Amino acid sequence: MTEATKTKQTASLLQQIYKNVKSASDSILNLMPRVKDEKLKSDMTVQLSAYEAFASRAAKLLGEEGVTPEEDGAFGKLSAKWSAMMDTLRDSSTCRIAELMVKGANENAMDLQRELREAENGNASESALRLARDVCRFEEKNAEDMKEYLR
Repeated sequence: MTEATKTKQTASLLQQIYKNVKSASDSILNLMPRVKDEKLKSDMTVQLSAYEAFASRAAKLLGEEGVTPEEDGAFGKLSAKWSAMMDTLRDSSTCRIAELMVKGANENAMDLQRELREAENGNASESALRLARDVCRFEEKNAEDMKEYLR
């Protein structure tokens, strides 16, 4: 495989990681004003910090590949904010917010696992694969940890 193909596969995986973790960060920021439970708020703050660290790692690796991370546009961010508002309009209980967090983490993990399998069969860089695995494990742990609030 050529170096250009490896760079393209690596950049594609890293862009997906970046989009997923930025989307998760935005989701937390959109839900946070509705959280009343202090423990849940604390757990979400820790998750937010970790997502931002993952985004930073992905952006750094993308930079090493000579690629600029792609951000969601204003419409995408507004859509996410609207979705969070609608999802919690009638029920903003701790349980409901935890359900949304579990659903988001599971979806992100599945999307990233699919991307990871494709990248492992291709020729993405080991650093991109390692980051993808780290994010997948983190998402799976988040989904499991948030289940504590489903009562």
